[in-house]
Amino acid sequence: MYKIIRSILFRFNTEAVHHFSMGSLSFACKIGWVKKIISNKFSFNHPSLSKEVFGLQFKNPVGLGAGFDKNALYLNELEALGFGFVEIGTVTPLPQAGNDKPRLFRLPKDKALINRMGFNNDGVEMIAKRLLAWKKQQQTVKNKLIVGGNIGKNKVTSNEDAWKDYEICFNTLFDVVDYFVVNVSSPNTPGLRELQEKDALRKILANLQSINQAKENPKPLLLKIAPDLTNTQLDDIVSLAFEVKLDGLVATNTTITRNNLVASFAELDKIGMGGLSGKPVRKRSTEVVAYLSKQLKGQIPIIASGGIFTGDDAKEKLDAGAILIQVWTSFVYEGPAIAKNICKDFI
Repeated sequence: MYKIIRSILFRFNTEAVHHFSMGSLSFACKIGWVKKIISNKFSFNHPSLSKEVFGLQFKNPVGLGAGFDKNALYLNELEALGFGFVEIGTVTPLPQAGNDKPRLFRLPKDKALINRMGFNNDGVEMIAKRLLAWKKQQQTVKNKLIVGGNIGKNKVTSNEDAWKDYEICFNTLFDVVDYFVVNVSSPNTPGLRELQEKDALRKILANLQSINQAKENPKPLLLKIAPDLTNTQLDDIVSLAFEVKLDGLVATNTTITRNNLVASFAELDKIGMGGLSGKPVRKRSTEVVAYLSKQLKGQIPIIASGGIFTGDDAKEKLDAGAILIQVWTSFVYEGPAIAKNICKDFI
């Protein structure tokens, strides 16, 4: 059924379809009995899927990566679709419109997306208010959805002052998210990936960890990295992760490479710059997870992201050393049953 719906939706602008689809789902979920039907159809609960990571209890290991629900608008809807956790953002201190449209593109033959969204979001103050309201509604809910806060810097903020933006987001979201992910790996904010270099990254992470550890109940602090790093750069990440006592890593973000794609050069040239996600990233993402896992020796957990479409893809990541997995592009291609289908393959 979804393949038919997808064939129609794929005739229209990618970003517009995203907002239309989630808006429609949101409207449906406002009707209690409809939401219950949706939840019964797309959720798959089993005691064996539950696991504790970072001191948090995840009802299942299948999460939705950052960038899908940037503004924490669809948490009830995504919970109804059976995700074990959702990462909101990337959130910046000030609201920003992001890059010019069009900025999200499909590569159907490759089961991939290219995006250059540019951290478009409502700003940390508005998103924090939205999360607080949602959290109050969840007080009586069992097996609560875990929500991560993916944080970044505004485009106008210099790299020298980037640590200040991360601090603002961390402090503002602290009471309304369950864990944090520092995003320095998006290719769509000029100069951002330079912050993955060890000295620049140390300044951001050490400052956040200092604030975090002064809290009565510190939150898990994670770092999201690019798939395009060399082994030497990955070694620096590992060294720094131990140094500042990170709670976890997310591997990986989108790639700037365009290797081994079915899409033609003309098509790619027309689309232009942006981060590539989906099936073409699967192999490299797994390689990064495996390399990190070997260096970390099980002492720091890894959330795997990149090219996960099926239960076998997810198991590949877990076998490589990940403890949780995130999807994004596969949600677009496989539809609302993506979390359920992967969870069923775990049983």
